[in-house]
Amino acid sequence: MNKEEMIEMLNELKEKKIEQLFISKEDFPVCRELILARDDFKHFRGIAQRNGDIIYHYMNEPRS
Repeated sequence: MNKEEMIEMLNELKEKKIEQLFISKEDFPVCRELILARDDFKHFRGIAQRNGDIIYHYMNEPRS
């Protein structure tokens, strides 16, 4: 997944067009960089899966 596709998927997650976003271990470093650069980064919650994959959800309330 390239950066443009990932940005689009993160926006869809924020807009509730999708419930969750699956990120592979290989794509994680780029995804993390993009999330941390966003103003709303505290709304993203990543849940680690086996083999290093991550499932992201967008929360209405930011984490503390």
